[in-house]
Order: sequence, then structure tokens, then C-alpha cells
Amino acid sequence: MAGITAKEVMSLRNKTGLAMMECKKALTEAGGDIEKAEELLRKKLKGKMETKSDRIAGEGRIGIAVSDDGSTACIVEIKAETDFTAKNENFIKSTDELAQLALNLDAGSMEPNDEMKAIIDNLRISTGENISIGRIELLSGDAGSTTYGQYVHHDGKTGVLIQAQGELADDTIRQIAMHVAAAMPRPLGLSADDIPADLVAKEKKFRIEQAIESGKPESIAEKIVEGGMRKFFEEVALLEQDFVMDSSKKIKDLVGSGSTLSNFKRWQVGEAE
Repeated sequence: MAGITAKEVMSLRNKTGLAMMECKKALTEAGGDIEKAEELLRKKLKGKMETKSDRIAGEGRIGIAVSDDGSTACIVEIKAETDFTAKNENFIKSTDELAQLALNLDAGSMEPNDEMKAIIDNLRISTGENISIGRIELLSGDAGSTTYGQYVHHDGKTGVLIQAQGELADDTIRQIAMHVAAAMPRPLGLSADDIPADLVAKEKKFRIEQAIESGKPESIAEKIVEGGMRKFFEEVALLEQDFVMDSSKKIKDLVGSGSTLSNFKRWQVGEAE
């Protein structure tokens, strides 16, 4: 058998991202067959990656994709161990590829399919880190009447996907997505009715206890709590929030009467679902 050439080693290195010596050893073992060498490396190093699955993947990236016909959109979270890896060009490209693949799956939260798992395996092999898929969710609507807005922060760690119905300008829906990323406190629902019941009950209980401790009469305490809850909903319901780019407007003013917001997702790498 002819010797392994530098060109062959470089070709395998470009495909796997591994060190030159690792690639040369695999090619030698595979008798110069690049595909066989790649498979040998995959089997060898995937096993090593699995022994590292307990390592915390606290870094990563959010990816968003919208279908060509505008009917579906997907948001994904891919986790890594280091910020260096999460900013790697191949990691960013793979995150976007995973989001595109998810557009072909069913709406809602989903588990990765075999094609997605293969992409993650390749990232594990090339980076030597515990790479994993954190979350995947697909939003679906009617083509033509559904509009999506998206924003991923420059560091890739925060992403927002907005779903709207009706005519809403692209720049407006993107501004709303940017608002969701920046707003403090974070929006917890579209309207007061969408705020999780357990959070509403907890907030109301807290305000009642405060009113009682202050010694206010029951009739006054009830009014204080009622007013406080209105303020709470204005702070955490997206449509009632003051627009971060122009506090004289609320988000519902941007939406207007000709369209409605139907859903939004704000994901940050590493946060609990």
C-alpha cells in the first residue's frame, strides 16, 4: 500500500476537525480509505464523548429558522461546555442546520431525530466537548396569514421568536422580538390571561400579606391588592409592556388593530424550562 499523503490527512482533518496525528493514525489503520477512517474515528471518539456526559454544558447557542412559505418556524437550543466552542463557526453553522431540519417535524416541543443526533455526534468528535440539544420547539400557522419575527442576540445566548396573525411589518415584528429580549421584567405571557396561574396566585398572596401586615382595613387592603395586581400584569404581560425603544408606546400600540400576536418564545442558553 502506498504511504498516506499529507493531502489525504488534511482532507480527513477538514471533515472531522481532529488533530493531524489522529487523522493519520486512523487512515493508516483504515488502509488509506478516508470513509473507513472517518467511521473508525467516529466509533472511537464517540465512546470517549459518552464518558463525559456528566460534564456541565453551560454555554451554547440559540438558533431560529423560518420555513420558505412562512407557515412554520423553529427555535432550538444547543449546549456546549465552553464559550469558545459556542462561538466556533462550525458550531454556529450546525445550530442553524438543526433549526432548518426541525422545520420538517411536527409542531410543539420535540425530541431530536437520527439526523439531528448525527450532527451533535460530529460536534462532540470535533470539539471534544459534551455537546447536547437542550430544547427544540416548532410553531405552526397558516401560510399567508402567519408572520414570524426573530431576533438572536449577538452572543447567540438569547433568542426570541414571535408569531403573529394578520399584516404586521417585518421591521415592527423584529422590533417586538428585540423588545422581548431586552425587557425587564421579562414578559411571562401575551396578556394577563396568559400569565401562569401559579405565578398569579403567588403574587396575589404576597400582596395580600403585605397589606395585612401594614395594618390596613380589609376594604382598603382589597383595593390596594387589586391595584397592585393591575400593575403586575402591566409589567409582565407583553402587550401591556412599555416599548423599550419608545416608552410612550405599549407593545399593543405597535401591533395595532389589523394584526394580533399569537405566541412568543424567549429562550436563553442554560435556563430552566
